[in-house]
Amino acid sequence: MLANEFAPADRVLPHLLDGRAVSLGDAPLFSCGEMRLSFAAARDAAARAAADLADAGIAQGERVAILCGNRPEFLPVFLGCGWMGAVSVPINTASRGFQLQHILSNSGARLLVIEDALLEALDGLQLDALNIARIWVIGDGALPDLPGIEVSRLPQGARMAEPASIRPSDPLTILYTSGTTGLSKGVVCPHAQFFWWGVYTGDMLGLRAGDVLHTPLPLFHTNALNCLFQALLIGGHQVVETRFSVSGFWAAMVRSGATVTYVLGAMVPMLLSRPESEEERGHKIRVALAPGVPAPAAEAFTRRTGILLLDAYGATESNCVIGSTVDTIRPGWTGKLLPGFQVRIVDEMDNPLPDGEPGELVIRADEPFAMSQGYFGMPDKTAEAWQNLWLHTGDRMLRGPDGYFRFIDRMKDAIRRRGENISSFEVEQVLASHPAIAEVAVFPVASDLAEDEVMAAIILHDGARVTHEEIIRHCEGKMPYFAVPRYLEFTDDLPKTANGKIQKFRLRERGIASDTWDREAAGVTVRR
Repeated sequence: MLANEFAPADRVLPHLLDGRAVSLGDAPLFSCGEMRLSFAAARDAAARAAADLADAGIAQGERVAILCGNRPEFLPVFLGCGWMGAVSVPINTASRGFQLQHILSNSGARLLVIEDALLEALDGLQLDALNIARIWVIGDGALPDLPGIEVSRLPQGARMAEPASIRPSDPLTILYTSGTTGLSKGVVCPHAQFFWWGVYTGDMLGLRAGDVLHTPLPLFHTNALNCLFQALLIGGHQVVETRFSVSGFWAAMVRSGATVTYVLGAMVPMLLSRPESEEERGHKIRVALAPGVPAPAAEAFTRRTGILLLDAYGATESNCVIGSTVDTIRPGWTGKLLPGFQVRIVDEMDNPLPDGEPGELVIRADEPFAMSQGYFGMPDKTAEAWQNLWLHTGDRMLRGPDGYFRFIDRMKDAIRRRGENISSFEVEQVLASHPAIAEVAVFPVASDLAEDEVMAAIILHDGARVTHEEIIRHCEGKMPYFAVPRYLEFTDDLPKTANGKIQKFRLRERGIASDTWDREAAGVTVRR
Protein backbone atom coordinates (compact mmCIF):
# COMPACT_ATOMS: atom_id res chain seq x y z
CA MET A 1 0.00 0.00 0.00
CA LEU A 2 1.39 3.41 -1.03
CA ALA A 3 0.56 4.92 2.36
CA ASN A 4 3.24 2.87 4.09
CA GLU A 5 5.96 5.00 2.48
CA PHE A 6 4.83 8.09 4.37
CA ALA A 7 4.74 8.78 8.10
CA PRO A 8 1.46 10.44 9.17
CA ALA A 9 3.11 13.86 9.57
CA ASP A 10 4.49 13.67 6.02
CA ARG A 11 1.11 13.34 4.31
CA VAL A 12 1.13 16.97 3.17
CA LEU A 13 1.72 18.51 -0.24
CA PRO A 14 5.12 20.19 0.44
CA HIS A 15 6.63 16.93 1.68
CA LEU A 16 5.22 14.97 -1.27
CA LEU A 17 6.55 17.53 -3.76
CA ASP A 18 9.99 17.77 -2.19
CA GLY A 19 10.41 14.04 -1.67
CA ARG A 20 9.44 13.15 -5.22
CA ALA A 21 11.60 15.97 -6.62
CA VAL A 22 14.60 14.41 -4.91
CA SER A 23 13.83 10.82 -5.93
CA LEU A 24 12.39 11.37 -9.43
CA GLY A 25 14.01 14.65 -10.50
CA ASP A 26 13.55 15.21 -14.23
CA ALA A 27 10.82 12.59 -14.74
CA PRO A 28 7.62 14.23 -16.01
CA LEU A 29 4.86 14.94 -13.48
CA PHE A 30 2.43 17.30 -15.23
CA SER A 31 1.68 18.33 -18.80
CA CYS A 32 -0.91 20.77 -20.10
CA GLY A 33 -0.79 22.28 -23.55
CA GLU A 34 2.81 23.07 -24.39
CA MET A 35 3.99 23.03 -20.77
CA ARG A 36 5.61 20.00 -19.20
CA LEU A 37 6.79 20.06 -15.58
CA SER A 38 9.14 17.48 -14.12
CA PHE A 39 8.86 16.54 -10.45
CA ALA A 40 11.77 18.87 -9.65
CA ALA A 41 10.35 21.71 -11.77
CA ALA A 42 6.94 21.35 -10.11
CA ARG A 43 8.50 21.72 -6.67
CA ASP A 44 10.40 24.83 -7.81
CA ALA A 45 7.28 26.28 -9.46
CA ALA A 46 5.40 25.79 -6.18
CA ALA A 47 8.15 27.56 -4.24
CA ARG A 48 8.18 30.50 -6.67
CA ALA A 49 4.41 30.86 -6.67
CA ALA A 50 4.44 30.72 -2.87
CA ALA A 51 6.95 33.58 -2.79
CA ASP A 52 4.75 35.62 -5.14
CA LEU A 53 1.75 34.96 -2.92
CA ALA A 54 3.65 36.01 0.19
CA ASP A 55 4.87 39.18 -1.56
CA ALA A 56 1.21 39.96 -2.32
CA GLY A 57 0.45 39.81 1.39
CA ILE A 58 -1.20 36.37 1.43
CA ALA A 59 -0.64 34.59 4.74
CA GLN A 60 -0.96 30.98 5.80
CA GLY A 61 -4.62 30.00 6.09
CA GLU A 62 -5.90 32.79 3.81
CA ARG A 63 -7.93 31.91 0.72
CA VAL A 64 -6.92 32.40 -2.89
CA ALA A 65 -9.70 32.04 -5.48
CA ILE A 66 -8.77 30.58 -8.88
CA LEU A 67 -11.12 31.07 -11.85
CA CYS A 68 -9.23 29.38 -14.62
CA GLY A 69 -9.74 26.58 -17.12
CA ASN A 70 -7.31 23.75 -17.84
CA ARG A 71 -4.29 25.94 -18.47
CA PRO A 72 -0.64 25.50 -17.49
CA GLU A 73 -0.86 28.47 -15.09
CA PHE A 74 -3.38 26.70 -12.86
CA LEU A 75 -0.95 24.21 -11.36
CA PRO A 76 1.77 26.55 -9.99
CA VAL A 77 -0.86 28.68 -8.26
CA PHE A 78 -2.53 25.61 -6.74
CA LEU A 79 0.80 24.11 -5.67
CA GLY A 80 2.08 27.46 -4.43
CA CYS A 81 -0.89 27.82 -2.10
CA GLY A 82 -0.26 24.33 -0.74
CA TRP A 83 3.48 25.02 -0.36
CA MET A 84 3.02 28.14 1.78
CA GLY A 85 -0.14 27.06 3.63
CA ALA A 86 -2.66 29.28 1.87
CA VAL A 87 -5.96 27.69 0.86
CA SER A 88 -6.81 27.54 -2.84
CA VAL A 89 -10.42 27.95 -3.94
CA PRO A 90 -10.74 26.60 -7.51
CA ILE A 91 -14.03 27.78 -9.01
CA ASN A 92 -16.06 26.24 -11.80
CA THR A 93 -15.35 28.40 -14.84
CA ALA A 94 -19.06 28.46 -15.71
CA SER A 95 -19.99 30.14 -12.39
CA ARG A 96 -21.76 33.44 -12.84
CA GLY A 97 -23.95 35.93 -11.03
CA PHE A 98 -25.59 34.84 -7.79
CA GLN A 99 -23.49 31.67 -7.50
CA LEU A 100 -20.13 33.35 -8.12
CA GLN A 101 -20.94 36.22 -5.77
CA HIS A 102 -21.76 33.72 -3.03
CA ILE A 103 -18.57 31.67 -3.54
CA LEU A 104 -16.29 34.70 -3.45
CA SER A 105 -18.14 36.10 -0.45
CA ASN A 106 -18.35 32.88 1.53
CA SER A 107 -14.70 31.96 0.97
CA GLY A 108 -13.49 35.42 1.98
CA ALA A 109 -10.78 35.20 -0.69
CA ARG A 110 -8.37 38.17 -0.61
CA LEU A 111 -6.81 37.36 -3.99
CA LEU A 112 -8.53 36.27 -7.20
CA VAL A 113 -6.47 34.64 -9.95
CA ILE A 114 -8.52 34.75 -13.15
CA GLU A 115 -8.06 33.86 -16.79
CA ASP A 116 -8.43 36.89 -19.05
CA ALA A 117 -11.10 35.14 -21.14
CA LEU A 118 -13.23 34.85 -17.99
CA LEU A 119 -13.06 38.47 -16.85
CA GLU A 120 -16.61 39.04 -18.11
CA ALA A 121 -17.76 36.76 -15.26
CA LEU A 122 -17.08 39.70 -12.93
CA ASP A 123 -19.67 41.84 -14.70
CA GLY A 124 -22.61 42.51 -12.43
CA LEU A 125 -20.88 41.32 -9.26
CA GLN A 126 -20.87 43.53 -6.19
CA LEU A 127 -17.09 43.60 -5.89
CA ASP A 128 -17.14 46.24 -3.16
CA ALA A 129 -19.01 43.76 -0.94
CA LEU A 130 -16.22 41.17 -1.26
CA ASN A 131 -12.92 40.76 0.55
CA ILE A 132 -10.88 40.77 -2.68
CA ALA A 133 -8.02 43.27 -2.59
CA ARG A 134 -6.00 42.00 -5.57
CA ILE A 135 -6.69 40.33 -8.90
CA TRP A 136 -4.02 38.53 -10.91
CA VAL A 137 -4.91 38.08 -14.58
CA ILE A 138 -3.69 35.08 -16.58
CA GLY A 139 -3.09 35.93 -20.24
CA ASP A 140 -2.39 38.99 -22.34
CA GLY A 141 -5.90 40.47 -22.48
CA ALA A 142 -6.63 44.02 -21.39
CA LEU A 143 -6.61 44.57 -17.63
CA PRO A 144 -9.88 45.89 -16.21
CA ASP A 145 -10.04 49.05 -14.13
CA LEU A 146 -11.79 48.04 -10.90
CA PRO A 147 -12.06 50.71 -8.20
CA GLY A 148 -10.46 49.69 -4.92
CA ILE A 149 -8.86 46.54 -6.34
CA GLU A 150 -5.24 46.23 -7.49
CA VAL A 151 -5.24 44.45 -10.88
CA SER A 152 -2.06 43.07 -12.44
CA ARG A 153 -0.70 40.23 -14.55
CA LEU A 154 0.04 36.89 -12.92
CA PRO A 155 3.54 37.43 -11.48
CA GLN A 156 6.47 35.23 -12.49
CA GLY A 157 8.95 35.91 -9.72
CA ALA A 158 12.32 34.18 -9.44
CA ARG A 159 12.54 34.03 -5.64
CA MET A 160 11.67 30.68 -4.05
CA ALA A 161 10.00 30.41 -0.65
CA GLU A 162 10.74 27.76 1.94
CA PRO A 163 7.84 25.36 2.57
CA ALA A 164 5.57 26.27 5.45
CA SER A 165 5.14 24.07 8.48
CA ILE A 166 1.91 22.27 7.61
CA ARG A 167 -0.06 19.54 9.37
CA PRO A 168 -2.12 16.87 7.60
CA SER A 169 -5.24 18.45 9.09
CA ASP A 170 -4.55 21.87 7.59
CA PRO A 171 -6.86 22.81 4.70
CA LEU A 172 -5.35 22.47 1.25
CA THR A 173 -8.30 23.60 -0.84
CA ILE A 174 -11.98 24.54 -0.63
CA LEU A 175 -14.11 23.03 -3.38
CA TYR A 176 -17.62 24.35 -3.84
CA THR A 177 -20.11 21.60 -4.45
CA SER A 178 -23.51 22.65 -5.63
CA GLY A 179 -26.14 23.23 -2.98
CA THR A 180 -29.09 20.87 -2.91
CA THR A 181 -31.71 22.84 -1.04
CA GLY A 182 -29.69 25.99 -0.47
CA LEU A 183 -26.50 27.83 -1.28
CA SER A 184 -23.39 26.14 -2.66
CA LYS A 185 -21.23 24.78 0.15
CA GLY A 186 -17.45 25.09 0.32
CA VAL A 187 -16.01 21.68 1.19
CA VAL A 188 -12.87 22.11 3.29
CA CYS A 189 -10.39 19.49 2.05
CA PRO A 190 -7.29 18.96 4.22
CA HIS A 191 -3.89 17.93 2.89
CA ALA A 192 -4.31 14.37 4.20
CA GLN A 193 -7.63 13.95 2.40
CA PHE A 194 -5.98 14.38 -1.00
CA PHE A 195 -3.10 12.17 0.07
CA TRP A 196 -5.67 9.43 0.76
CA TRP A 197 -7.53 10.19 -2.48
CA GLY A 198 -4.30 9.34 -4.28
CA VAL A 199 -3.70 6.21 -2.20
CA TYR A 200 -7.17 4.68 -2.37
CA THR A 201 -7.85 5.48 -6.00
CA GLY A 202 -4.33 4.54 -7.04
CA ASP A 203 -4.64 1.17 -5.34
CA MET A 204 -8.08 0.57 -6.86
CA LEU A 205 -6.86 1.37 -10.39
CA GLY A 206 -3.71 -0.71 -9.96
CA LEU A 207 -1.45 2.23 -10.87
CA ARG A 208 2.29 1.76 -11.25
CA ALA A 209 5.36 3.93 -11.65
CA GLY A 210 5.60 5.51 -15.08
CA ASP A 211 1.87 5.39 -15.81
CA VAL A 212 0.57 8.22 -18.01
CA LEU A 213 -2.65 9.46 -16.38
CA HIS A 214 -4.53 11.41 -19.03
CA THR A 215 -7.58 13.35 -17.93
CA PRO A 216 -9.95 15.55 -19.95
CA LEU A 217 -11.73 16.63 -16.75
CA PRO A 218 -11.47 20.16 -15.29
CA LEU A 219 -8.83 20.99 -12.72
CA PHE A 220 -11.37 22.75 -10.53
CA HIS A 221 -13.03 19.37 -9.78
CA THR A 222 -12.01 16.71 -7.27
CA ASN A 223 -11.43 14.10 -9.96
CA ALA A 224 -8.58 15.86 -11.78
CA LEU A 225 -6.94 17.04 -8.54
CA ASN A 226 -7.16 13.48 -7.26
CA CYS A 227 -5.38 12.40 -10.45
CA LEU A 228 -2.55 14.82 -9.65
CA PHE A 229 -2.01 13.18 -6.27
CA GLN A 230 -2.09 9.75 -7.86
CA ALA A 231 0.75 10.87 -10.14
CA LEU A 232 2.69 12.32 -7.20
CA LEU A 233 2.39 9.17 -5.15
CA ILE A 234 3.15 6.54 -7.79
CA GLY A 235 5.69 8.51 -9.81
CA GLY A 236 3.34 8.93 -12.76
CA HIS A 237 2.73 11.61 -15.36
CA GLN A 238 -0.54 13.55 -15.35
CA VAL A 239 -1.56 14.84 -18.77
CA VAL A 240 -4.40 17.39 -18.72
CA GLU A 241 -6.51 18.16 -21.77
CA THR A 242 -7.77 21.71 -22.28
CA ARG A 243 -11.30 20.31 -22.44
CA PHE A 244 -13.18 17.11 -23.21
CA SER A 245 -13.64 16.67 -26.96
CA VAL A 246 -15.65 13.77 -28.34
CA SER A 247 -14.07 14.06 -31.78
CA GLY A 248 -10.53 14.58 -30.47
CA PHE A 249 -10.55 12.19 -27.50
CA TRP A 250 -8.81 9.19 -29.05
CA ALA A 251 -6.21 11.18 -30.96
CA ALA A 252 -5.24 12.94 -27.73
CA MET A 253 -4.93 9.64 -25.88
CA VAL A 254 -2.73 8.17 -28.59
CA ARG A 255 -0.47 11.26 -28.73
CA SER A 256 0.17 11.25 -24.97
CA GLY A 257 0.78 7.52 -24.70
CA ALA A 258 -1.90 7.37 -21.98
CA THR A 259 -2.10 4.17 -19.96
CA VAL A 260 -4.99 5.31 -17.70
CA THR A 261 -7.81 7.78 -18.28
CA TYR A 262 -10.80 9.26 -16.51
CA VAL A 263 -14.36 9.68 -17.80
CA LEU A 264 -17.75 10.47 -16.32
CA GLY A 265 -21.03 8.66 -16.93
CA ALA A 266 -22.36 10.78 -19.79
CA MET A 267 -19.03 10.86 -21.63
CA VAL A 268 -19.04 7.17 -22.54
CA PRO A 269 -22.34 7.25 -24.51
CA MET A 270 -21.02 10.36 -26.27
CA LEU A 271 -17.85 8.53 -27.32
CA LEU A 272 -19.86 5.48 -28.41
CA SER A 273 -22.01 7.71 -30.62
CA ARG A 274 -19.00 8.25 -32.91
CA PRO A 275 -18.22 5.81 -35.71
CA GLU A 276 -15.74 3.11 -34.77
CA SER A 277 -12.16 4.00 -35.62
CA GLU A 278 -8.66 2.54 -35.55
CA GLU A 279 -7.71 5.03 -32.84
CA GLU A 280 -10.13 3.33 -30.45
CA ARG A 281 -7.75 0.37 -30.47
CA GLY A 282 -4.49 2.21 -31.19
CA HIS A 283 -4.03 3.49 -27.63
CA LYS A 284 -2.15 2.00 -24.66
CA ILE A 285 -4.92 2.52 -22.07
CA ARG A 286 -5.64 -0.51 -19.92
CA VAL A 287 -8.14 0.96 -17.46
CA ALA A 288 -10.33 4.04 -16.86
CA LEU A 289 -11.91 5.43 -13.73
CA ALA A 290 -15.50 5.78 -14.94
CA PRO A 291 -18.11 6.42 -12.25
CA GLY A 292 -21.77 6.29 -13.18
CA VAL A 293 -21.54 4.63 -16.61
CA PRO A 294 -24.68 2.58 -17.45
CA ALA A 295 -23.87 -1.13 -17.62
CA PRO A 296 -24.80 -1.62 -21.32
CA ALA A 297 -22.64 1.36 -22.32
CA ALA A 298 -19.73 0.13 -20.20
CA GLU A 299 -19.85 -3.33 -21.77
CA ALA A 300 -20.08 -1.88 -25.29
CA PHE A 301 -17.18 0.49 -24.58
CA THR A 302 -14.91 -2.32 -23.39
CA ARG A 303 -15.78 -4.45 -26.42
CA ARG A 304 -14.94 -1.61 -28.81
CA THR A 305 -11.87 -0.18 -27.09
CA GLY A 306 -10.44 -2.93 -24.89
CA ILE A 307 -10.47 -0.55 -21.91
CA LEU A 308 -11.83 -1.79 -18.60
CA LEU A 309 -14.13 0.78 -16.98
CA LEU A 310 -13.98 0.79 -13.19
CA ASP A 311 -16.99 2.19 -11.39
CA ALA A 312 -16.50 3.92 -8.04
CA TYR A 313 -18.30 6.00 -5.46
CA GLY A 314 -16.81 9.06 -3.85
CA ALA A 315 -17.87 12.56 -2.92
CA THR A 316 -15.98 15.81 -2.48
CA GLU A 317 -16.80 15.52 1.21
CA SER A 318 -15.54 11.96 1.55
CA ASN A 319 -13.03 10.10 -0.59
CA CYS A 320 -13.01 7.08 -2.87
CA VAL A 321 -15.07 4.82 -0.63
CA ILE A 322 -16.61 2.10 -2.82
CA GLY A 323 -15.20 0.80 -6.06
CA SER A 324 -14.28 -1.94 -8.48
CA THR A 325 -10.91 -3.38 -9.41
CA VAL A 326 -10.01 -5.22 -12.59
CA ASP A 327 -10.77 -8.45 -10.71
CA THR A 328 -14.10 -7.40 -9.16
CA ILE A 329 -15.98 -5.61 -11.97
CA ARG A 330 -19.68 -6.41 -11.94
CA PRO A 331 -21.81 -4.54 -14.49
CA GLY A 332 -24.60 -2.55 -12.87
CA TRP A 333 -22.90 -2.49 -9.46
CA THR A 334 -20.64 0.24 -8.07
CA GLY A 335 -18.31 -2.20 -6.35
CA LYS A 336 -17.27 -3.18 -2.86
CA LEU A 337 -16.21 -1.18 0.19
CA LEU A 338 -12.58 -0.13 -0.10
CA PRO A 339 -10.14 -0.51 2.82
CA GLY A 340 -10.07 2.49 5.15
CA PHE A 341 -13.80 3.15 5.51
CA GLN A 342 -16.92 2.11 7.34
CA VAL A 343 -20.31 2.54 5.69
CA ARG A 344 -23.93 1.88 6.52
CA ILE A 345 -27.19 1.94 4.62
CA VAL A 346 -29.65 3.63 6.97
CA ASP A 347 -33.27 4.71 7.22
CA GLU A 348 -34.48 8.25 7.96
CA MET A 349 -33.62 7.80 11.66
CA ASP A 350 -30.09 6.50 10.93
CA ASN A 351 -31.02 2.92 11.80
CA PRO A 352 -28.99 0.39 9.77
CA LEU A 353 -31.00 -1.44 7.10
CA PRO A 354 -30.52 -5.07 6.09
CA ASP A 355 -28.82 -6.10 2.88
CA GLY A 356 -31.05 -5.68 -0.14
CA GLU A 357 -33.05 -2.79 1.32
CA PRO A 358 -32.25 0.66 -0.10
CA GLY A 359 -31.51 3.61 2.13
CA GLU A 360 -29.10 6.50 2.58
CA LEU A 361 -25.37 5.81 2.44
CA VAL A 362 -23.45 7.15 5.47
CA ILE A 363 -19.66 7.03 5.81
CA ARG A 364 -16.83 7.09 8.34
CA ALA A 365 -13.07 7.04 7.68
CA ASP A 366 -10.56 4.95 9.60
CA GLU A 367 -7.61 7.27 8.92
CA PRO A 368 -7.34 10.77 10.44
CA PHE A 369 -8.34 13.57 8.05
CA ALA A 370 -9.06 11.19 5.16
CA MET A 371 -12.34 13.05 4.62
CA SER A 372 -13.26 16.72 4.54
CA GLN A 373 -13.61 18.86 7.63
CA GLY A 374 -17.03 20.22 6.78
CA TYR A 375 -18.38 23.27 5.01
CA PHE A 376 -16.52 26.55 5.21
CA GLY A 377 -18.39 29.18 7.20
CA MET A 378 -21.48 26.95 7.49
CA PRO A 379 -21.34 25.18 10.88
CA ASP A 380 -25.05 24.38 10.79
CA LYS A 381 -24.73 22.59 7.43
CA THR A 382 -21.64 20.75 8.70
CA ALA A 383 -23.49 19.52 11.78
CA GLU A 384 -26.42 18.46 9.64
CA ALA A 385 -24.26 16.47 7.20
CA TRP A 386 -22.26 14.79 9.98
CA GLN A 387 -25.28 13.88 12.10
CA ASN A 388 -24.49 11.13 14.62
CA LEU A 389 -20.83 11.39 13.55
CA TRP A 390 -21.47 9.81 10.14
CA LEU A 391 -21.21 11.71 6.86
CA HIS A 392 -24.68 11.64 5.31
CA THR A 393 -24.23 11.50 1.56
CA GLY A 394 -27.83 12.08 0.55
CA ASP A 395 -27.43 9.21 -1.92
CA ARG A 396 -29.72 6.18 -1.94
CA MET A 397 -27.90 2.88 -2.30
CA LEU A 398 -28.30 -0.75 -1.38
CA ARG A 399 -25.83 -3.43 -0.39
CA GLY A 400 -26.19 -6.96 -1.68
CA PRO A 401 -25.56 -10.00 0.52
CA ASP A 402 -22.16 -10.51 -1.16
CA GLY A 403 -20.97 -7.01 -0.23
CA TYR A 404 -21.49 -5.31 -3.60
CA PHE A 405 -23.13 -1.89 -3.55
CA ARG A 406 -25.54 -0.48 -6.10
CA PHE A 407 -26.29 3.23 -6.55
CA ILE A 408 -30.03 3.83 -6.97
CA ASP A 409 -30.67 7.56 -6.98
CA ARG A 410 -30.04 10.82 -5.14
CA MET A 411 -32.06 11.69 -2.10
CA LYS A 412 -30.87 15.27 -2.33
CA ASP A 413 -32.65 17.92 -4.32
CA ALA A 414 -29.79 18.15 -6.79
CA ILE A 415 -29.52 17.80 -10.53
CA ARG A 416 -26.56 16.25 -12.32
CA ARG A 417 -26.04 17.18 -15.94
CA ARG A 418 -23.02 16.38 -18.12
CA GLY A 419 -20.99 15.55 -15.01
CA GLU A 420 -21.86 18.85 -13.28
CA ASN A 421 -23.84 19.20 -10.08
CA ILE A 422 -26.54 21.85 -10.36
CA SER A 423 -28.31 23.46 -7.42
CA SER A 424 -32.02 23.72 -8.08
CA PHE A 425 -32.10 26.44 -5.42
CA GLU A 426 -29.62 28.63 -7.29
CA VAL A 427 -31.43 28.19 -10.62
CA GLU A 428 -34.70 29.06 -8.89
CA GLN A 429 -33.16 32.24 -7.46
CA VAL A 430 -32.27 33.47 -10.92
CA LEU A 431 -35.63 32.55 -12.43
CA ALA A 432 -37.53 34.13 -9.55
CA SER A 433 -35.73 37.41 -10.16
CA HIS A 434 -37.56 37.77 -13.49
CA PRO A 435 -40.38 40.31 -13.00
CA ALA A 436 -42.94 38.11 -14.74
CA ILE A 437 -42.37 35.05 -12.55
CA ALA A 438 -44.37 34.63 -9.36
CA GLU A 439 -43.22 31.16 -8.31
CA VAL A 440 -40.94 28.50 -9.73
CA ALA A 441 -39.76 24.96 -9.04
CA VAL A 442 -36.69 23.46 -10.69
CA PHE A 443 -36.18 19.69 -10.85
CA PRO A 444 -34.48 16.96 -12.88
CA VAL A 445 -36.01 14.95 -15.67
CA ALA A 446 -34.49 11.97 -17.45
CA SER A 447 -31.85 12.44 -20.15
CA ASP A 448 -30.96 10.06 -22.95
CA LEU A 449 -27.35 10.30 -21.71
CA ALA A 450 -28.07 8.53 -18.38
CA GLU A 451 -28.00 11.76 -16.41
CA ASP A 452 -30.45 14.63 -15.87
CA GLU A 453 -31.89 17.54 -17.79
CA VAL A 454 -33.06 20.68 -16.01
CA MET A 455 -36.77 21.49 -16.04
CA ALA A 456 -38.60 24.43 -14.50
CA ALA A 457 -42.29 24.68 -13.69
CA ILE A 458 -43.28 28.34 -13.60
CA ILE A 459 -46.26 30.31 -12.30
CA LEU A 460 -46.49 33.78 -13.82
CA HIS A 461 -47.86 36.85 -12.10
CA ASP A 462 -51.44 37.68 -13.03
CA GLY A 463 -51.48 39.44 -16.38
CA ALA A 464 -47.76 38.91 -17.00
CA ARG A 465 -46.58 37.93 -20.45
CA VAL A 466 -43.17 36.48 -21.28
CA THR A 467 -41.87 34.07 -23.90
CA HIS A 468 -39.88 30.95 -23.20
CA GLU A 469 -36.88 32.35 -25.04
CA GLU A 470 -37.01 35.56 -22.98
CA ILE A 471 -36.70 33.46 -19.84
CA ILE A 472 -33.68 31.63 -21.28
CA ARG A 473 -32.03 34.96 -22.15
CA HIS A 474 -32.71 36.14 -18.60
CA CYS A 475 -30.73 33.14 -17.31
CA GLU A 476 -27.68 33.71 -19.51
CA GLY A 477 -24.77 35.20 -17.60
CA LYS A 478 -26.51 34.76 -14.27
CA MET A 479 -25.78 31.05 -13.87
CA PRO A 480 -23.49 28.44 -15.42
CA TYR A 481 -24.49 27.69 -19.01
CA PHE A 482 -25.06 24.02 -18.19
CA ALA A 483 -27.58 24.99 -15.48
CA VAL A 484 -29.89 26.91 -17.83
CA PRO A 485 -33.12 24.87 -18.03
CA ARG A 486 -33.77 22.86 -21.14
CA TYR A 487 -37.48 22.41 -20.39
CA LEU A 488 -39.96 25.11 -19.31
CA GLU A 489 -43.58 24.67 -18.37
CA PHE A 490 -46.04 27.42 -17.50
CA THR A 491 -48.56 26.22 -14.95
CA ASP A 492 -51.30 27.59 -12.70
CA ASP A 493 -50.28 25.70 -9.59
CA LEU A 494 -47.52 23.58 -8.04
CA PRO A 495 -48.09 20.50 -5.86
CA LYS A 496 -47.53 21.38 -2.21
CA THR A 497 -47.69 19.91 1.26
CA ALA A 498 -50.11 21.16 3.90
CA ASN A 499 -47.49 23.62 5.12
CA GLY A 500 -46.86 25.00 1.63
CA LYS A 501 -43.65 23.17 0.67
CA ILE A 502 -43.43 22.27 -3.01
CA GLN A 503 -43.51 18.51 -3.55
CA LYS A 504 -40.80 18.17 -6.17
CA PHE A 505 -41.04 14.41 -6.22
CA ARG A 506 -44.50 14.81 -7.76
CA LEU A 507 -43.06 17.08 -10.43
CA ARG A 508 -40.28 14.58 -11.13
CA GLU A 509 -42.78 11.76 -11.39
CA ARG A 510 -44.91 13.76 -13.83
CA GLY A 511 -41.87 14.77 -15.86
CA ILE A 512 -42.19 16.11 -19.39
CA ALA A 513 -45.74 16.71 -20.64
CA SER A 514 -47.01 17.11 -24.19
CA ASP A 515 -47.09 20.91 -23.81
CA THR A 516 -43.65 21.23 -22.17
CA TRP A 517 -41.40 23.62 -24.08
CA ASP A 518 -38.01 22.18 -25.10
CA ARG A 519 -35.38 24.78 -25.98
CA GLU A 520 -33.31 22.26 -27.95
CA ALA A 521 -36.32 21.31 -30.08
CA ALA A 522 -37.08 25.02 -30.48
CA GLY A 523 -33.51 25.68 -31.66
CA VAL A 524 -32.75 28.12 -28.82
CA THR A 525 -29.06 27.90 -27.90
CA VAL A 526 -27.41 29.12 -24.70
CA ARG A 527 -24.41 31.41 -25.01
CA ARG A 528 -21.46 30.32 -22.87
